[in-house]
Amino acid sequence: MTISQELPVEKLRFSCDENMFNFATTEAVPPLEVMIGQERAVKAVEFGLFTKNPGYNIFISGLVGTGKITYAEAAVKKVASQQELPYDWCYVNNLETPGQPIALALPAGMGHEFKQDMKELVEDLKTNIPKVFSSEDYEQAKQSLLKQYQEQRSVMVEEFTQYAESQGISPQWSSTGFVGLPMVDGKALAPEDFQKLEKEQRDAIEKNLFAVHEKGMDVVRRIQLLERGTREDLKQLDIRIGLYAAGNLIDELKAKYDGHKTVVDYLEAIKQDVSKNVNEFKPQPEEDNNPLAIFKRPAQDAKDKYNVNLLVEHRETQGAPVIVEINPTYYNLVGRAEYETRMGVVSTDYTMIKPGALHKANGGYLILNARDVLANVGAWEALKRVLKTKKLQIENLGEQYGVLAMASLKPEPIPINVKVVLIGNPYIYQLLYNYDEDFRKLFKAHADFDVIMENNLINIQKLAGFISSTVNREKLKHFDKAAVARVVEYSSRLTGSQTKLTTRFNDVVEILCEADVWATMDNSQLVTAEHIKKAIEEKRYRANKYEDHLQEMFAEGHLLIDTDGEKVGQVNGLAVLSVGEYMFGKPSRITANTYLGKSGIVNIERETKTSGTSHTKGVLILSGYLGQKYAQKHPLTLTASLTFEQLYDGVDGDSASSTELYAILSSVADLPIKQYIAVTGSVNQKGEIQPIGGATEKIEGFFSVCKLKGLTGNQGVMIPHQNVSNLALNDEVIEAVEQGKFHIYPVETIDQGIEILTGIPAGVPNPDGTYPSGTVNALVSQKLKEYTDTLIKLGKSSDDKENTASAER
Repeated sequence: MTISQELPVEKLRFSCDENMFNFATTEAVPPLEVMIGQERAVKAVEFGLFTKNPGYNIFISGLVGTGKITYAEAAVKKVASQQELPYDWCYVNNLETPGQPIALALPAGMGHEFKQDMKELVEDLKTNIPKVFSSEDYEQAKQSLLKQYQEQRSVMVEEFTQYAESQGISPQWSSTGFVGLPMVDGKALAPEDFQKLEKEQRDAIEKNLFAVHEKGMDVVRRIQLLERGTREDLKQLDIRIGLYAAGNLIDELKAKYDGHKTVVDYLEAIKQDVSKNVNEFKPQPEEDNNPLAIFKRPAQDAKDKYNVNLLVEHRETQGAPVIVEINPTYYNLVGRAEYETRMGVVSTDYTMIKPGALHKANGGYLILNARDVLANVGAWEALKRVLKTKKLQIENLGEQYGVLAMASLKPEPIPINVKVVLIGNPYIYQLLYNYDEDFRKLFKAHADFDVIMENNLINIQKLAGFISSTVNREKLKHFDKAAVARVVEYSSRLTGSQTKLTTRFNDVVEILCEADVWATMDNSQLVTAEHIKKAIEEKRYRANKYEDHLQEMFAEGHLLIDTDGEKVGQVNGLAVLSVGEYMFGKPSRITANTYLGKSGIVNIERETKTSGTSHTKGVLILSGYLGQKYAQKHPLTLTASLTFEQLYDGVDGDSASSTELYAILSSVADLPIKQYIAVTGSVNQKGEIQPIGGATEKIEGFFSVCKLKGLTGNQGVMIPHQNVSNLALNDEVIEAVEQGKFHIYPVETIDQGIEILTGIPAGVPNPDGTYPSGTVNALVSQKLKEYTDTLIKLGKSSDDKENTASAER
C-alpha cells in the first residue's frame, strides 16, 4: 500500500483565466436576456405556457435566489404579448332582482365606452324627460283626462242626487262618501225631529234611506273605478311620454351594441324600467327640511341605478394580461362586495363590487407565491374551486365558513379562463403533490429550478452577460475582466464544486452590488478583482462572529486541540457549523479507549442520547469493518469507547466515521497518531472512504486553528479523494500549500489513511491471511488475538474453579 500523494495547488480550487474573455470591461458585453443553466426548467415552463389543455397550470419550484420569479414574469409576458386581448367585464344593476347583479362581457376597450355611453344616456334622460313633461302637449293631454274624469263624476253625482231627492233624501257628500238626510216639505230633518214623526212615516223614510244608501254605495264604487281608470290613463300617458323621450336614445345604443345580446337585453330592460319609473326623472320636491331625508338610499337615484360598474378593462393592455399578486388573500383573489355604513345601517350594491386578481388575469396569466396563498385563510380552496369550475363567484368569506350569515349580493358568476403560475420551494410542491388530490390534477406542469449549472465556457460567457445586465439594471460601475473572473470563481465556490456554477443569482448580485460600493469608496471608475475580493472578505467578516468566538476559545485553551505532536487513540476530526447562510469548519478532538471485553464499540454520544441517527449508523459500521478485517479466525473480543470531546449539544452525520476508526486502530495497536493532520470522511464496511459535505469549510477551519497556534510546515488535512473536485479554498490556504506550510491528502481507503497518520505501512495480508510484522494491521491483529487468548484463559480458569467447587461438594 502506497501513501497517498499530497494534492497539488492547481487542484485546490477552480481558477478562471481572465484571458479567456475577449473584452476589457463589461461595457463591451451584451446584456444577457435568457435564463442561464435552467434548460430543463425553461422547457417545462414553455410547455406549460404553450399547452391549452385543462389542468396544465404551472408550478415553478426551486430554492430562493435562483431567479424563479424574475424568469416566470419575463417568460409569461413574452408569451402573453403575442395573444389576443380578453374581454372587458362589467357589472350592471339587475332591475328585476337588485340583489343579483348581471355580468356583461364586451370587447377590450368597449367596456369604458359603454360606461361613458350610459352616463351620457342618464344625463340625456334627466334633461329630455323633464322637458317633455313640461310641454303644453303633455299638460293638455293630462288636463283632458282630468276633465273627462270630472265630467263623468259630475254626471254620476248629479244623477244620484236627483234620485235621492225624488226619494225624499238629501245626500251630503264628504271625502269618505256621503250621508243621506230625510226631507219633509223640502227641508232636512234634524235627528230629534225625525224621532217625533209617526212610526209609519219613519219606517217609510228609513226604507227610502236604505234604498238611497244602496244606490249611493254603487255610485261610490263606480266613481272609484273611474278614478282608478283615470290614474291608469295618466300612468299610461306618462309611459308613452317617457318612451317617447327615452326610446330613441336607448334604441340608438341598442343599435350600437347590436352584436352583444346581453347588452341589448340590458338596454331593453332599462327602457322598460324608465317607462315604469318615469317619475324618478321628474323634478322632485325640495327635501332640505325633511329630517328623514338623510335615510334615503342614494342608489335609488337614476344616475346610480343605471351606472355601469366597469370591473375589468383592457384599454391599455398589450396582449393577454399578466398579473402578479403579491398579497393573495381570499378577497384579493376572488374580489369582494364592499359595504358602507350610513347612520349605523350597513348596505351595499352592485357599484361596490371590486375585482380580484383572478378577474384581472381572466384571459391571461396569474403569478402567485405558493406559500402566501396557502398562508391566507380560504385563498387556496377558492383558487382550486375557480380552476375546477372555470367560474368565478364573488362570495363572503364568512358565509363560506359558516361564521356569518347576512344579506348580501349574489353577483352573476363570470366565466374564467386563466393559467396560474405558482412559485414555491420543492418542499411545498412535494407536500401538495402527496397530500392534496386536486393539486396534481390542476398543476400538471412542474418546472424545477436547479441551484447549479455546468462550469463550462458557454455558461461562463453567459455569466459575464448576466453581470453586464445587472450592471445596467442596478446602475453599477462596469467590471473589468479580472473582476468577472473572480465572480466566476466565487460562483463556483458557492456550489461546492469545481465543475459547477451557481444559479442562485441573488447571491451573485449581492457580491456585485457590494463590490460596486467598495469601488465607489475607492474612487475607482471600474470594479476590479481587488474589489470583488474585498466584498467577499467583508461579507464573511459581517457573518463570522461566532467563528471568531470559537477561535478565541482555541487560543485561550478553553477548547482543547493539538496541532503538533503525536498521541495514541486521539484524532482531530472536522465538522461544519452554520449560522444563517454562513458556514464554517470547526475541528474537534475525537478519542478512543480500547480494552478487553465483548461490548464492541460503545458510542458515548449514543448512550447519552446526543447522537443523531446518521452518526449512530456510522459508528455501527465500524464494528462491521473490524469484524470483517480482524475476526476471520478468532472472535472479536473488544470493547471500545468513542466520544467527541467537549461536545455537549449533539452530533449527527457520518463524516467522522473514518476518524473514529483511526482512533480505535491507534488505541488497539498502541500507535501514536499525528495530531497535526486532521481527518474527515465517512467509511463503509469494506474500509472504503466515502465523500462528505463541506470539505472546503472544514479545511479552512482547521487551517485557521493551525495558524492561530503556529504553522509548523507539517500540518494538513486528510479528505476523501472524491471531494477533491469540491474544493474551493481561499487565497490564504492556497498560499500556505504553495509554500509547503500546509498539506492536503486525498485518500481512498482506511489503509491509506492510517499510513499517513502513523507513518507506518498498513500492511497487505499474506496468502495465509496474516499481516507482515511491524505493520499497523499486524499490530492490531496481534492485540486482538491477545484479547481473545486472555479471554479464553479467563474462561478456562473460571471453569476449573467451578469444577473444583463441584468436586468438593
